[in-house]
Amino acid sequence: MNEWPGWNDGSRDRYGRGSGAAARGGVPQQGRGGYDGGYRDQDQYGYDSGYSDGQVYGGGGRGGDYRGGYDDGYGPYDDVPPRRRRRFKPILITLVVILLAWAVGTYFWADSKLKRDVDLSIVEDRPETADGTNYLIVGSDSREGMTAQEKKDLHTGSAGGKRTDSMMILHVGNGAPTLISLPRDSWVEIPPFTGSQSGKHFGNSQRTKLNAAYSQDGAPLLVRTVEHNTGLKIDHYAEIGFGGFAKIVDSVGGVEMNIPQDIKDKNSGADFRKGKQTLDGKQALSFVRNRHAGTGDSDLGRTKNQQKFLAALASQTATPSTILNPFKLYPTMGAGLDTLIVDKDMSLWGLGSMFFAMKDVSSGEGKRMNMPISGPAPAGSLQWDMPRVKQLVQQLKNDEKVTVKSDQ
Repeated sequence: MNEWPGWNDGSRDRYGRGSGAAARGGVPQQGRGGYDGGYRDQDQYGYDSGYSDGQVYGGGGRGGDYRGGYDDGYGPYDDVPPRRRRRFKPILITLVVILLAWAVGTYFWADSKLKRDVDLSIVEDRPETADGTNYLIVGSDSREGMTAQEKKDLHTGSAGGKRTDSMMILHVGNGAPTLISLPRDSWVEIPPFTGSQSGKHFGNSQRTKLNAAYSQDGAPLLVRTVEHNTGLKIDHYAEIGFGGFAKIVDSVGGVEMNIPQDIKDKNSGADFRKGKQTLDGKQALSFVRNRHAGTGDSDLGRTKNQQKFLAALASQTATPSTILNPFKLYPTMGAGLDTLIVDKDMSLWGLGSMFFAMKDVSSGEGKRMNMPISGPAPAGSLQWDMPRVKQLVQQLKNDEKVTVKSDQ
C-alpha cells in the first residue's frame, strides 16, 4: 500500500495523485483523499502538465503568493528590505552627529561672547542664600559702541557714563516666576561701601534715589543697595545697553505690541497710534523709555510698559522658528551677547533659564508687578511700602506663591 501523502519508488508522483499505473494510463483516478482531476504522463510520454487541483499556485515559489504580492526573498512583502535599512542607518547617524556638532559649536560660540564683567563676590554684607534664584536685570543708558547718527536716531542723547534706565528682580523657583520692577526713582538707603575700582571705603550711608547707586559705583553698589533695602540675595546680574536692546528687536523682525492709547513724546521719540502694531528697534526703545505720555507721567507707568515689552520680546524670541533656524538664531544671539554684561558666575544655562522664565511671565504663567509703593518721597521720589515689601521678600525667600499686590 502507498502511504498518503508520502513518496515511493514512482508509484506516486510528487503531487500525490493516485497510483503510478493509473497515472501512466492518463485516466483520472479517485484517490484516498478524494477525486484527483490531474493527469500525469511524464513516465509514458515524457510530458508533465505541471497543474494540480491540490496546489495553491505560486504558494511555495518565488513568483508570488495568492494575494498578488511579490516575494523578493527578503521576507513578508511589506517589510523594508535589509539593504534599505542598512542605507538609512548611516544617514540617521550622520544627521545626529551634525546636530550635536552644531549644538556644541553654538554653545561654545555663545559662551565665548558672554561678557562676565561683574564680580558679585566683592559685594559686602550679603543676605543668606534662600530658595530659588534671583536675577537683577538692568537696562542701562549705555551708548557704548554707538555712532553719533545712531544716538540721534535713537534719541539717546550724548551723555557720558552709564545710568540705570530700568531695574527688575526676576525670581525663578519651583513655582511660577515673578518679575518685580524697581522704579529708578525709589527712595532708598545706599549703605557704606568699598569702591569696586578704587578700593576706597565710603563710610557714610545716603538717602537718595535708587539709580544713584549705579551712577556712583556701577553694578556692585547697585546689587549691594538692592540687597540692603530688601534683605533678598541677588544670585545673578544681567545688564544690556540701548544699542544692544534695539539690535535684538531688529534681529527678530520686530515685536508685536498692543498700544493701549496714542503716545507722542519728543524726549524719547515715541510716536504711536493706539492698537496692535509691530515695533522695530528704534520704536521699541522709545516705547520703553517714554515716561511722559501714556504713562500717567510717572516712573511707575513706565515700568509697566517695560515689563510688557520685555515679556513680549522673550515670548516672540523663544520660539522654534528662531531657535531652530540658524539664520535667525545667530543674529539674535549675537545682537544680545555683544552688549549683554553678566556676573562672573553666570552660565549659559542660567541665562537661558532667565530668558524662558520671562517668557512664562508673558504667557500668564507667572506674575509681574511693581515694588509696593506707599506714596511720594523727597525730591520727586517714591517711598516703598515696607510692610508689604517685607511680606513679598519673605514669600520669595521661601519660594512661595506671591500673594502681595502692588498698587500699579
